[in-house]
Amino acid sequence: MAAQETIEATRAAPLWGELRYSAELIRLLADGGLRSPRRRGGAPAVLLIPGFMAGDSSLAVLRHWLGRRGHRVRMSGMLANVDCAGRIITRLEANLQGLAEESGGPVVLIGQSRGGALARALAARNPDRVAGLVMLGSPVRDSLAVAPRVLRTVRWVAFLGDLKVPGLFSTNCRDGACCEDFRQALTAPLPEGMSVVSIHSRSDAIVDWRACIEPHGEQIEIDSSHCGMSVHPDVYRALDRMLDEAAAPAAASA
Repeated sequence: MAAQETIEATRAAPLWGELRYSAELIRLLADGGLRSPRRRGGAPAVLLIPGFMAGDSSLAVLRHWLGRRGHRVRMSGMLANVDCAGRIITRLEANLQGLAEESGGPVVLIGQSRGGALARALAARNPDRVAGLVMLGSPVRDSLAVAPRVLRTVRWVAFLGDLKVPGLFSTNCRDGACCEDFRQALTAPLPEGMSVVSIHSRSDAIVDWRACIEPHGEQIEIDSSHCGMSVHPDVYRALDRMLDEAAAPAAASA
């Protein structure tokens, strides 16, 4: 099914719903328990990956929260997530390897939107270096299952990539050899021992929530904007539990 047909079939939530971001952030900051989490000893390192058109700064709130919780946090190094997925995965694998070696153990990957799809592929390709995977509104089942306005932006970026503008994906990335390994990893099974959580919202106005259902992990539904998932209180509650579960095997083997 084409991405636009998928969105139209579900009568995508109105785009004004994305204006909820500020309210979602305020709710997070108003919750003292979430804002100031208990610091954990032995917390696993975390690699954060932003969404399409976004950069590492979009996950600043999450990064600081993880740091207060006791995690060593590394960002993706992206100013804007618009490059060829094959090239991005190569860079992220080097990032993951370095972080795993520095921290002395497997890493938790957290990605938003396209970043979650990249994290999913990264986890499938590097199971020994990944303790957990969290995908926030990530269209892992159909990368083009997005709202029509977003799809037009995707096509515009691909057009510029076709013109050889550096650092951008092109139309060839969808079916070409450059992203073949990425596409295979996106559907490959994930290890049973890996903590995997995919979070979706039926009121997501950017991505069709059905494309976010990861069959190899736990699925959590919240009522959130797409952009606001990185600051939504329900996401942080799910992360609090999942991160403790991801740390348990390492603590038991220590």
